[in-house]
Amino acid sequence: MVHDFPVRVYYEDTDMAGIVYHANYLKYIERARSDWVRGLGIDQRALREAGLVFVVRRIESDYLAPARFDDELQVRTTIRSITGARLGLHQEVTRAGKALFQAEVTLVCVTLDGHPARLPAQIRGLLH
Repeated sequence: MVHDFPVRVYYEDTDMAGIVYHANYLKYIERARSDWVRGLGIDQRALREAGLVFVVRRIESDYLAPARFDDELQVRTTIRSITGARLGLHQEVTRAGKALFQAEVTLVCVTLDGHPARLPAQIRGLLH
């Protein structure tokens, strides 16, 4: 399963050198994940009302090349692994097909008080 999400670099995304500030890549991949989950039909508000949320457990990232103001970027999200309570994703930010940033992201499902929880079966079914 692959999900592509477009991102435009705005002036506010850049640092004094005119390149995308490193932390903004994390915002880009978060937006892409939110769009992907919504596109799967997962209602995160309803999930939260049921007492469960997704949280980022780990991110390992590599900055490969800079993006600049007004660049058109793509964030590609692919599933690496699914277990009872974890979801492993690979996310890559590209410009015209060239990789600029990539991350391995581990998401976990937890209760509202932070205890680990299994991914609901209907959500695991959507991800396979």
